[in-house]
Amino acid sequence: MRNRTVATVIASSAIGLLLAACGGPPGSGGGGADGSSEAEKHAQQVYDKINGLSGQERTDELVRLAEEEGELSIYTSNSDMDDLVKGFEDAYDIKVSVYRGNSESVLQRVLQEQSAGFHGVDTVETNALELNVLNKEGFLAPYESELRDQVREEGQAENWTASRFNVFVIGWNTKLVKPGEEPKTLEELADPKWKGKVSLELSDVDWFAAMVKYYEDQGMSEAEIVELFKKISSNSKVVKGHTVQGELLSAGQFSVAASLYSHTVDKAAEAGAPVSWHPSSGKPVEPIVLRPNGIGLMKTAQNPAAAMLFVDWELREEGQQVFADKFRIGSMPSDSDPLEGLEAVEVPESELLDNGKKWDDLYAEVVKGGEEVSGG
Repeated sequence: MRNRTVATVIASSAIGLLLAACGGPPGSGGGGADGSSEAEKHAQQVYDKINGLSGQERTDELVRLAEEEGELSIYTSNSDMDDLVKGFEDAYDIKVSVYRGNSESVLQRVLQEQSAGFHGVDTVETNALELNVLNKEGFLAPYESELRDQVREEGQAENWTASRFNVFVIGWNTKLVKPGEEPKTLEELADPKWKGKVSLELSDVDWFAAMVKYYEDQGMSEAEIVELFKKISSNSKVVKGHTVQGELLSAGQFSVAASLYSHTVDKAAEAGAPVSWHPSSGKPVEPIVLRPNGIGLMKTAQNPAAAMLFVDWELREEGQQVFADKFRIGSMPSDSDPLEGLEAVEVPESELLDNGKKWDDLYAEVVKGGEEVSGG
């Protein structure tokens, strides 16, 4: 569940910068005379060495160095991390420790530790916005590999790499929406016939910003777009959390979810719930919205080789299969690509980072016209 706004993330970042300006405690591994810590120097040497290798030579040297380190610390908001770690530990002689929280708490923990000069994390696996904050503050190191070159272009970010994508789709309850009656566009959900039958998620600022940019590219003004979304909201029940939203859709509390994760729908359908995002004929509602989730290497990693090896493992077939088994959309294109042929738009990450409060306020204005409901 994502219970945070863009502005909250930016505020966390600002607090981290303020703490960092105060300096870390003596003996905490802080900066040396040249402004860089010993930990950072060591990690950079390893990163530079491995980034300069390819093929089997890279793999052999990386495994050798990583197993010499023998440990790995991951901070993550990924609910599938236990399965990923199990596969990694089965493959290599490396003990992994994991801190897992929501994306905001992961960011706050990294910022606080970095400000104190404590190097407790080797790699961070979380949402795009938080990774972009860490990169903006200079905490992430470049990762280069033949695997990264194969990642979907949308997932090759500056100093971090997508491991999977959250895909926002329009989903529906197949008992309440009969074959042939499925919505064909988001705009249709503004029609009064959908009154009380639609759901929006309370914190989907990123989805909203992506759709606003999409409609602007289609020639609509921001005022026209906001009015469209207000009409959709007036038909909607507003839910906090995609998990709850999916459960309520399955239970028939509303007919259509306007911004639901594809994996939430697919997982529920596999378990027998009457839900889908694929119509009886034709394509799913387009565009779908892509938000990358990924992984970044810490500049101050105590186990830099193990961190790089874990990134490699996530991007290889074994790691990507874990995501597929959980109905996630992996970052590596495959022959059975569920997004093949679909029009997709990206979340405007830089815009959210630079103007978070604007988008929070605009979406809050939109969703206040709906009926807020809970799963309790």
